Amino acid sequence: STTMFSLLLLLVLVPHSSALPLLSKDEDQLLIAEVRYWMVGIYKIRLTYRFFVVLVVKVTGKVDEATLDVMKKPRCGVPEVRGYSHFPRDLKWGKNNVTFRILNYTPDLVKSDVDRAIRRALNVWSDVTPLTFHKLHEGNADIMISFGTKEHGDYNPFDGPNGLLAHAYPPGPGIGGDTHFDEEEHWTKDSSMYNLFIVAAHELGHALGMSHSSDPGALMYPIYSYTTGYPLSEDDIEGIQDLYGPNPNPKKIKPKPDAPTKCDPMLSFDAVTELRGETIIFKDSFYWRLHPQMVEPEQTLIKSTWPSIPNKVDAAYENPEKDLVIIFSGIRMWALNGYNLVEGYPKYIHKLGLPKSIRKIDAAVHIRDTGKTLLFTEEDYWSFDEAAGKLDTGYPRSIETDFPGMDDEVDAAVYHYGFLYFFHEHLQYEYSYTSKKVIRILRANSILNC
Repeated sequence: STTMFSLLLLLVLVPHSSALPLLSKDEDQLLIAEVRYWMVGIYKIRLTYRFFVVLVVKVTGKVDEATLDVMKKPRCGVPEVRGYSHFPRDLKWGKNNVTFRILNYTPDLVKSDVDRAIRRALNVWSDVTPLTFHKLHEGNADIMISFGTKEHGDYNPFDGPNGLLAHAYPPGPGIGGDTHFDEEEHWTKDSSMYNLFIVAAHELGHALGMSHSSDPGALMYPIYSYTTGYPLSEDDIEGIQDLYGPNPNPKKIKPKPDAPTKCDPMLSFDAVTELRGETIIFKDSFYWRLHPQMVEPEQTLIKSTWPSIPNKVDAAYENPEKDLVIIFSGIRMWALNGYNLVEGYPKYIHKLGLPKSIRKIDAAVHIRDTGKTLLFTEEDYWSFDEAAGKLDTGYPRSIETDFPGMDDEVDAAVYHYGFLYFFHEHLQYEYSYTSKKVIRILRANSILNC
């Protein structure tokens, strides 16, 4: 509560009351940093709890393993999560020419790679605003950039490898704008560990006044995710331009698409599969995770969970007997054991026995009662015998002929208790596998409780 927050702040200030001798300038700065630390710490506890926990507590009355998994993901150390948003009072630089200085360098990369990553990260924001950035080599800059470990001088300590990767302060005097990276992370210029350019672009967004976004597709989303191409989404651009306005000489850029809206009546899916009792629904570069104990689905970038899987998934199915989920994209397939990739993949889909003329699988579903997996390709489908490890004879067969009442193409499919659920465009067909007929037709996103 606000009262508790004020009380804690008072307890911080009491030991430094006017009954004590006047503080020196250095001691005064230390006091300001200490108060800031307590304020940030309390604020962080409240907001982190609100963002990661309140939804689950609201629905289930408890903090479950799924929520704790999210809280353990590599993330930014700055609190505050909304739609596109700014820090309180819309803090921003009162000028368009902002200075920066790199105080030290990580040994993980050569100096020039760090310089390049920081400059690219700043350019991401100057591409869409009137802002320009001038590098200083000495003295105080608006944005002071450094690498540090644990307690590193701002009373806002890092937590060692993984977890909190970096943090930055909103625009303002003193520590305002300063951007700190945890040296105990392994920084890279590729996808092998934590990409410095991507993390720096996110943190420098904070240093310019941006807060976190609740859109999983946005650069300002608090969870780290490796991505290729231009990192800003429309959500990020709208937020930064709300502070500084557009670039008077706009450049041709292609923003990342916003995350799909689950209750869009025209929403279609790329793939649907079970995964150890959960349901995973793929759409574009995102997936929804439906947990039996959560009414609200959790939306995440595919690359956040599986960096080596392509952004676009064509089909997926679970084989519960083998505890595997097979994911298809183009002519390749991947195997997951739980959320872990299985060694030896990707493999070509033709290893299943499909002819080379098949270039992608549109949908796949495992029928637990028969041990068969159905693979849908355009207007036909194949039957794969999991026990024998080969395709059944007599295939392909016509979808329209064998599944009367269905469209002749399938986008995604999943099997529950004797019923097949086929997805095509914005519709979902509930199909009785025993009586061979469509029972009812629903909106595709009814599976997302829309």
